[in-house]
Amino acid sequence: MDNPSIQAVGLVALNQTKKISVIVVMTAACIGSNYAMLGVINVSFMDVLVFITGLAFGSRIGMAVGLLSWAIYGLINPYGVVLPILIATATMESVYGLVGGLLGRQGRHMIHPNPIVASVQYAIVGFIITFVYDVVTNIVFAVTFGIQLNIAIIEGIPFAIVHVFSNVNLFFVGVLPAIKGIHRLIPELNVNV
Repeated sequence: MDNPSIQAVGLVALNQTKKISVIVVMTAACIGSNYAMLGVINVSFMDVLVFITGLAFGSRIGMAVGLLSWAIYGLINPYGVVLPILIATATMESVYGLVGGLLGRQGRHMIHPNPIVASVQYAIVGFIITFVYDVVTNIVFAVTFGIQLNIAIIEGIPFAIVHVFSNVNLFFVGVLPAIKGIHRLIPELNVNV
């Protein structure tokens, strides 16, 4: 195997294999964690896992995990499937991966070196994304079922409070240790630790 073009193709294939492996493993973790938390309405690890995937492996991989996780979970969701809501939740879930990837690329300039301050920053990011996620999915819910928007938003407030509060805590507690762990396992990744 002295031919450099063959070696380069082998490296690309290995790279693609690693990317696919990350997508499959993280998607499985998202789906499995959602089923594990099924009894606790609007509390899940999926959002933070998708964000961490984007942060560590880039926006494309993070978005793929977000889309696939909700697409698969949504199709075999014990609460049933409503296509417009499935599309909205899968799309909005990918935003966690997108923002994670963008932050991962710019993180050294934006995330504070102090771990407590960095954890607060991640919690704020989690708050913002989750708030937007809840507003968009409530709007889609209202339109899909012909409910007045103000009623859908008001009725969704208790669920949104639980979702936002749990994500703020999960982002605060989970992102930094996960990124440090990933960096220890794969030191060649350029992640903000």
